[in-house]
Amino acid sequence: MRIFAFLCGAFLMAASPAQAIEFINPLSIIKGAVEAAVEDRASEDIAKDLAIKATFTKEVIGKMGGDVISISADVYEQDVMLTGAVETGKQRSQAEKLTRKIQDVKKIYNEIRVIKALGKKKGAVENFVDDTLIESKINALLLDGKGVNVTNFRWRSVGGHVYLFGRALSGTEKNKASGIVKDIKDVVSVKNLAKVKPKK
Repeated sequence: MRIFAFLCGAFLMAASPAQAIEFINPLSIIKGAVEAAVEDRASEDIAKDLAIKATFTKEVIGKMGGDVISISADVYEQDVMLTGAVETGKQRSQAEKLTRKIQDVKKIYNEIRVIKALGKKKGAVENFVDDTLIESKINALLLDGKGVNVTNFRWRSVGGHVYLFGRALSGTEKNKASGIVKDIKDVVSVKNLAKVKPKK
């Protein structure tokens, strides 16, 4: 537990102000550090995905900065899922436009939610805590779920709206992952964008 707290603390201290708008569940840091060894992406895909993610942080979050509530990008085999919350449709479009300029990006799923000023009464910080709890439950339940290769999946919760992304080895696995998430308390909706791609 002390090691976990140290890793999370170190990550937060290292984040720049621009990076702070990309809310990250600390559990995903641990998952991301080990998943490359066991998941089904090729090493070349992993390298390209990491490069896209790094460029996104610099070129999208860095340019849009504190003008938005939150933006996150998940990358799998050069497909990108954008999630988070902004105040205007123009900001939503801008995030996608900037992402399209990144080298090697194949497809973009723009799931960023537009939340008007009146919809922010709870505050971004409180929403972050709620979504972090949901994402933590997803991590635990998918990890325990038989028939779901959790290392191939990514997930984000935005105000209780959950987006699944990555790869399912079968339609059955994809549906099972959706079913597990739907039963979590406070989940409002589930959108499963994971591609179905069996092992070769």
